[in-house]
Parts: sequence; C-alpha cells; structure tokens
Amino acid sequence: MTAEVVLPGGRRHRLTGGGGFARPDASATSRIAYAAAHVVADPGAENVPGAPAAVDWDTTLAFRRHLWSYGLGVAEAMDTAQRGMGLDYPATRELIRRSAAEARAVDGRIVAGVGTDQLPVGPATLAAVTAAYAEQLDDVRAAGARPVLMCSRHLAAAARGPEDYLRVYDELLSAADEPVVLHWLGPMFDPALTGYWGAVDLDLAADTVIQLIKAHQSKVDGIKVSLLDADREVALRRRLPAGGVRLYTGDDFHYPDLIRGDEVGHSDALLGVFAAIAPAAAAALAALDRGDLTAYDEIFGPTVPLARHLFAVPTWHYKTGIVFLAWLAGHQDHFTMVAGAQSGRSPAHLATLLTLADAAGLLPDADLAAARARAFFTVAGVEQ
Repeated sequence: MTAEVVLPGGRRHRLTGGGGFARPDASATSRIAYAAAHVVADPGAENVPGAPAAVDWDTTLAFRRHLWSYGLGVAEAMDTAQRGMGLDYPATRELIRRSAAEARAVDGRIVAGVGTDQLPVGPATLAAVTAAYAEQLDDVRAAGARPVLMCSRHLAAAARGPEDYLRVYDELLSAADEPVVLHWLGPMFDPALTGYWGAVDLDLAADTVIQLIKAHQSKVDGIKVSLLDADREVALRRRLPAGGVRLYTGDDFHYPDLIRGDEVGHSDALLGVFAAIAPAAAAALAALDRGDLTAYDEIFGPTVPLARHLFAVPTWHYKTGIVFLAWLAGHQDHFTMVAGAQSGRSPAHLATLLTLADAAGLLPDADLAAARARAFFTVAGVEQ
C-alpha cells in the first residue's frame, strides 16, 4: 500500500503520517481546555436534509473517549455537533445524556449546550424562548453536565434591544443553581445571530455582556467568545470582573496567542478546532504547564494554517472538514454526516485540508488516510 494521493488538479502528494504526540499523564493545569466534538452519523440511515438525525452512538462516544484520553474536556452538543444544522433536539438530549454518563465513567470534564432549538422554526415570544432555555437547562443539569447557555436564533429574532436579552438571561441566571458558561457566537458562524446582545456594533454588544456578567458574577463560570477577532477578545477579557470569571476562547484563528496570554491575563479554551488537533493541543498545553514556550509555539504553529483553512468562509461549514479529518485519522469508518452535510465543502477545499493536516502531524496512519483520501477523490472524479 502506498501513501500517495492524486489531488484535484493532478498534483501528487505523499502523506508522511503523524502519531508523534504522546498522551499526557493528566489534564493541563495552567489552562482549562474543552474540545467541541462532532457527532458520528449512522451511515446506513436516512441522514438527509430535513430528516431526524440518526447517530452512531458507539462511535460518537468513542471519539469523546479519545478526547478525554488526551486530557481535554468535551464541549458537548455545541455548534460543532451540528446544532441548528441537522442535529434535532431529541437527538441532542440523548447525546448529552449518553456523553455525561460516559464522562462520569472515565472522570472526564464535560460541558453541554443549552439552546432553544426544540421550538419550531419561526417567530417565538420572549416567554417561549425563556421557557425553552429553562427546559434544556433542566435536561443538562439532570444529565450531570455544566450548562453552556448558547446563543439562540429565536432570541435574536424576538429581541428588540439589549433590555430583552438582559431580561431573558437575568431570569435564567437567577434560577441557576450552579455557575454556567455564557456563549457569544459571531455571525460568521451563524448569520441568524447578527446583532446578538441587542446591537450590531460589537462594542455596544460587549457593554451588555459585561453588564449581565457583573449582575450575576456568582452564577457565571465564564463566557465562550467566537468572534475571530483577537483584539476584541482581549479587550473583553480585561473587562471581566476579577474573581474567577473566565474567558473561553472560541477563536479558531488566534487560539495560540490568546491561550498563551499576556502580562494581564489569558484565555482558557472551548474550541471546535481542538477536536481535530487534540494530540497537538494536549502536547502544547503540557509544554505551557512546563513553561516551555518554545515548544508550545512549535507544536501549535503548524496547526494554525490548518485551522484557518478549516474555518474559512463560509465558516459554518467547518463541521464538514472536522468530520473529514476524523475519518482520515481513523476515528470513524465513513464520511457521512447528519443532514447530508458532507457536501458542505468542495473536493479542492478538502484536498488542502488533507495536506495541512499531514503537515501538522495529525494523520497517525498515513496509509489508512491515503487509502480513504484516494477513495473520496476517485468518487469526486479525480483519477488515482
């Protein structure tokens, strides 16, 4: 068997493979890091657009065990798991229940997304949005995971200004019996969230976020920020009240610098890209724990071009690349997604992703990855 692949356009690429990242003995101590994990579809089911999600539970949970084995936490049922892009709420609830039980079994860290996606598509009142959030909060708490209050498309459509966001979140946080993680997902990830927190102007939106956190500091573990704007994230981080409110970076472009931090502070991590680069991420965080910033930079460096390509415009289709890489790396036996989302990226895009993952040392079995890539590109019309 050869590790050579013919890419779209005719160029030949020989994979070198990876596997050089040892599993750490324990989780990182200087930073908290969650990887937002994808779901593995059942390839024999009707996972087509508009159909209820059919999940391969065994392989989905095995991938979470892979993440925990590298000392990373799992961020469950987030947008990486195709919330709002194929994963319906009954499947989401079952995913959270199963993953939280698995986390207890292996002593793994887990948070889980809370949204309003059990509501029908279309207009909803603020009262209905609040009730939907509360229902999902109860589901996540009952499962035993820490809640992440995700941004809601329904709330974005219903709210008329910052006061409506504050009203809804105030009710939810006042009733919370443990700290939760807030969530700010930018419109590059979901255009329906444009103007979240009551303003298109992100500075005004940040003012609302800080007002909310200061009013409920004891109920907020942190906020996950995915704006792909490092300067804005640092500015928000410096405004957080002292005393333990964390900023979890969701910036899949600038994560090495944001996690490294500066003389004022640092970001922790809740990242979709960490699911694709888990071995490298764990090794980099271990180097940071040792104070070895040279190794930290050397390990993370090759992952950044991969991440920037993975999350290229249209950013919300990054999940297709996440699943493609999981298939190439041997974490699942097929390249099928719920809602047929495997069609979200072109063969040319995925070819570049293949070469960047290889350069970052993230394809442990070069022969396996090459065989699967050849099969995919053959179907795409690229003769091997």
